[in-house]
Order: sequence, then C-alpha cells, then structure tokens
Amino acid sequence: MMIPSIAYAMGPPSGSEGGNPLTAFLPLIIIFAIFYFLLIRPQQKRAKDHRNFLDSLSRGEEVITTGGLIGKITGLTDNVVTLEVADKVKVKVVRAQIAGKPPGTNK
Repeated sequence: MMIPSIAYAMGPPSGSEGGNPLTAFLPLIIIFAIFYFLLIRPQQKRAKDHRNFLDSLSRGEEVITTGGLIGKITGLTDNVVTLEVADKVKVKVVRAQIAGKPPGTNK
C-alpha cells in the first residue's frame, strides 16, 4: 500500500512540463539558417553566374576548360564548343566543361 503513495508524491517527470515546442526546434532552425546563408545560397549564385557565362559565349573568345586547355572559340552549338588550341588544331569540348576565362584576361 505504500508504493502508490510514493508514486503520487514524486509528481510528473521533469521533462513533461509542456513548454513551448518552438524552443526545442530553435537550435535546428538556427543551424539550417546558417547553412543556407553560408553554403547553399553562395553555391546557387555561383552556379547561376556560370550558367549565364556559358549562355553568353561567342566566337573569338578565349576560354579555359576544366581540363586545363586554353583556346579560342571557333564554333558553337547548343552542347559543343569548338576550340582552336594551336594553329589549325581544333578540339571539340562539351559546353558544360568550359570553366571560364583564362587567368590574366579581363573578365
């Protein structure tokens, strides 16, 4: 008979006060916001800038590929760029593999 009276005297467990559920998720929300502004958003901006660069390519521009080839654009299609890397040496490269302008050129 003493056991039920002890259980009543203990009261509810300390974690069940029924506080605001937002305070439990607040650290997760803050961490997600930090990741968004420091990692996700800048990466999306770089990807958008690279897409715009690829769309604005034109003949005569000098570019560098992700493999390190530097050449002048002599031909363009939707998916393929023809580069002249030396006199009468032309290479076809997938458009997505154009990394940007070579170092030392104006952007």
